[in-house]
Amino acid sequence: MMLAGTEVAHALAYRIVYPVAAVRWHVLATSGHGYMGYAPLVFGIGSAVLFAGLSSTVADTVRRRPAQPLPAWAFALLPIAGFTVQEFTERLLATNALPWWMFEQPTFRVGLLLQLPFALLAYCVARVLLRVGRTIGRAIAGRFESLAVARAEPALRFGHVLPPLSSVLGGGWSVRGPPVPSG
Repeated sequence: MMLAGTEVAHALAYRIVYPVAAVRWHVLATSGHGYMGYAPLVFGIGSAVLFAGLSSTVADTVRRRPAQPLPAWAFALLPIAGFTVQEFTERLLATNALPWWMFEQPTFRVGLLLQLPFALLAYCVARVLLRVGRTIGRAIAGRFESLAVARAEPALRFGHVLPPLSSVLGGGWSVRGPPVPSG
């Protein structure tokens, strides 16, 4: 969630600072953003990690393990740190020099400010997804409990003797009897 928020804020910062598409594409091409062609792969991997985390939440809830929550401050700090490292690495790879001037760029300042609202949105979405995972886990655990209760009372146990069955004919009400002896 944080990766998606960081990347959307990154793209939005360039759109705000460079509203003309031709200028924006030129700046992106010269500032080390040629890797953006791999964005679908990165988002696919991110989606797989998100699905694995949701599955882990469901499994932990079924097993009645307490969740290990990520503190809220991490959702605010990690996108800012990730955005800064991303911008620094882009400039470093594009210029082959230490990009100390990166902090003066308007796209960096705007992008850094946009990280907080997108981090808050990522935090809210993550909380909702965790709640959905726990709800699914509780539903699955409830099904397992009902199966366990049904299995706890077996119909027959080893060594259990059934009472003798009474015969309908044994009560003296039979219409037909043994054959009459001849003779």
